[in-house]
Amino acid sequence: MIYLAIILGCILGAILGMGAPIISYTYSTYLAIAVIAALDSVFGGISSVLKKNFDLKIFLSGFFVNGILSILLTVLGQKLNVDIYLATIFVFVSRMFNNLTIIRRYYVEKWSEKLEKLKQIKTETEQENKQ
Repeated sequence: MIYLAIILGCILGAILGMGAPIISYTYSTYLAIAVIAALDSVFGGISSVLKKNFDLKIFLSGFFVNGILSILLTVLGQKLNVDIYLATIFVFVSRMFNNLTIIRRYYVEKWSEKLEKLKQIKTETEQENKQ
């Protein structure tokens, strides 16, 4: 069920993205920061679901607070003529990679267990056929 929701969300996002207006260069930095903050929250949510400690309130508050804080840091950086948003990008991207590592390890372990069970069943079947 969750996979269906993810696929439908991706399709809907692609369709809406095709019809969306082109963002001007002035606001592209803000949009990039907001997207990276949102992706960080999404990967963190998926990671917490796999760890079985997901909380919707924490996910939603992190989603919006991270987005707002990153945009405010970008605004402050532009006012001070300092690229603070680069630090924000570094932090969010490193967290995304950490969460992606957790997700990858979960599925690799799950697939390895499944393969091991299949091998075990195969050897048991072969031993029964020999007898």
